[in-house]
Amino acid sequence: MARIPAVEHSFAAHPLASGPGPAATEAGAVDADVVGAVLRTARAVLAERVAEASETDASFCGDLAGRVADFTLDGGKRMRPRLLWWAMRACGAADAGTTAAALRLGVALELIQSCALIHDDVMDRSRLRRGRPAVHIDLADRAGLAPDSEVGSAFGASAAVLAGDLALVWADDTVAETPLPTPVRRRVRAIWRSMRTEMVAGQYLDLHGQATGGSSAARAIRTACLKSALYSVERPLAIGAALADADERTTAALRSAGRGAGIAFQLRDDLLGVFGDPARTGKPSGDDIREGKPTYLLAVARERAEAEDDQGALAVLGRAVGNADVTEAELADVREVFEATGARAHVERKAERLRDHAVRRLGEGVDLDAHGGRQLLGLLHTVSGGRSGHDELRGHDSPAADRVLTTAEGGHVR
Repeated sequence: MARIPAVEHSFAAHPLASGPGPAATEAGAVDADVVGAVLRTARAVLAERVAEASETDASFCGDLAGRVADFTLDGGKRMRPRLLWWAMRACGAADAGTTAAALRLGVALELIQSCALIHDDVMDRSRLRRGRPAVHIDLADRAGLAPDSEVGSAFGASAAVLAGDLALVWADDTVAETPLPTPVRRRVRAIWRSMRTEMVAGQYLDLHGQATGGSSAARAIRTACLKSALYSVERPLAIGAALADADERTTAALRSAGRGAGIAFQLRDDLLGVFGDPARTGKPSGDDIREGKPTYLLAVARERAEAEDDQGALAVLGRAVGNADVTEAELADVREVFEATGARAHVERKAERLRDHAVRRLGEGVDLDAHGGRQLLGLLHTVSGGRSGHDELRGHDSPAADRVLTTAEGGHVR
């Protein structure tokens, strides 16, 4: 019996398949459920892409295109589209055309994130993503190959590179096909071009740091900014501001807030990679150590150990970092070094300062819509590791939110 392409029993059977078509373009309706609106739009966009793929080749469609669509639709917090949406709304946009464009561009952000995650797992040789087999592992399994065999490993990695490439192509197509007024289109595409290059540059710096055995704390922050902060937070906010045709001052404030929150996010993610609970993160604890990731946490620990001439701590890091066969006992020793050198506490404090900076930047004389501004503030708290907006900012009359939206307090991040 001929095998039914995976798209026919995977993508088409997705729980959202029977839901409504493209999301409503009324801003107030989207406000009530941004994630749902993005997902409905994603299903419409991806259905078109998968249909086109099926006309190209059934096997390619079932094995690869359908897998990319499934991966994009399943899991994730849709944080980038939410940041884009609430930045746009905070800047006062609410018309139907802008709303529809924001949802489509949110889908494009989800697709470029799929590209990044699929490729990242190949480069890091990660076996799990969101608690399930990573795409390169799944593709080898689907082909009837053992993922750990020489043939299966090579096939899975190569096919996953193509899957990531396809996600990027679909992301670019989605941006290109989104109707926008000419000045807005130019701004959005300029941001999009920069974002793609920054993402690749950050990944390269990350790989280079792994291959060469580490980097300075300053270079680690630069990598975090390029690899995570810009494309995960700052650029989505900038796209939202561009859609609303926001002025330069407002756009600059949103970008600055996004950069601070984005770096804070990456620093906390680095902490989770070492100290996190796998049941909550979906990935084994200690993978950053096994892979020799040049994180800010590691750089700070090394620099402090070197400054104190702590040969014991340096020896622990030398044995464990980049060692794929590191034992649980050795990982425990690394965690102890991070604690004893004060690196963990330092990174936590820096993340907190960055979070505070992000919040302040939203209130530095920037005229934001009250409702959209509160929602955006809550998201930035969530991204940067603070309490969520629902925990801290309750209702439209929250004094805390009002203070943030109206204060002119300045500040800088050290």
